[in-house]
Amino acid sequence: MNLLVTGCCGFIGSNFVKLLLAERPGWRIANLDALTYAGNRANLEDEEKNSPDYFFCHGDIRRPEDVERAIGMLPGPVDAIVNFAAESHVDNSIRNPGLFVETNVGGTAVLLQAARAKKCRFLQVSTDEVYGSLGPTGLFTEETPLAPNSPYSASKASADLMVMAWRRTYGLDALVTRCSNNYGPYQFPEKLIPLALTRLMTGGKIPIYGRGENVRDWLYVEDHCRGILLALEKGKAGEVYNIGGFNEWRNVDIARELLRLTGNGEDRLEYVADRLGHDRRYAIDSSKIARELGWRPLRTFETGLPETVRWYEEHRAWWEALLDRRAP
Repeated sequence: MNLLVTGCCGFIGSNFVKLLLAERPGWRIANLDALTYAGNRANLEDEEKNSPDYFFCHGDIRRPEDVERAIGMLPGPVDAIVNFAAESHVDNSIRNPGLFVETNVGGTAVLLQAARAKKCRFLQVSTDEVYGSLGPTGLFTEETPLAPNSPYSASKASADLMVMAWRRTYGLDALVTRCSNNYGPYQFPEKLIPLALTRLMTGGKIPIYGRGENVRDWLYVEDHCRGILLALEKGKAGEVYNIGGFNEWRNVDIARELLRLTGNGEDRLEYVADRLGHDRRYAIDSSKIARELGWRPLRTFETGLPETVRWYEEHRAWWEALLDRRAP
């Protein structure tokens, strides 16, 4: 296959490229990435040097000419577009919501038009945050109404709706995946787990919003990427597939587990003012993708989290180079 995959210099996208090159030899991948503060070309440095099937294109999904230039790097017609490119940090969306609308909504529209023109498959990588917040019980299913509570999640929900509109209006071969919180290597140190680890490794404290009671479902990034690949290869057009970890943790308990794994005490926790509009709980029902496509997570949290801690310990130079980067 010839793929345009956007945002591959980010966390999940770079792990997806590594998975494809390892397990789908002969597939060609053009990576269109704007290299924003969270995009790191070094994530795929080895692949860029050593793989004849990987092509990097510096450009913006909001610019049709950049999209066309990236597609033109492929050695044949594009078979699918997979969209990882997004502004994704909730705190940043609260400070600068307009940027999230421009990239996550406007950029997705540009990509959808490109997929329509090329008559190729389109897969939108989305998030469970579009469903809003859960109470103490229940799970998000693909039928849960969209009820986003932050500018970030609202922009992603808008993009998801446009994907389905292009499917119904133009007959585009399009589908959506929605995932729970990811963790693993190459995650920019602004999200909870890499932020906590880099703070601990530089002598700081882990900031915890409120009392840390917010609950998230955690999924190892490679397991998420395997779900996306299954959806790309076997998913039905017009469908949504939830990809979750069956693995709920309170934020404060994640922090305590990281303290345990790094040999630190609770004096390294710092409780800070809560985030505006902070969703209480996310939890995904992944039974549809398991039943229809045969997906299941291969990593448990008991193995995946210690592996992640070791990765950040062993790749200090990688994350130290990112500490001064800030969102616009």
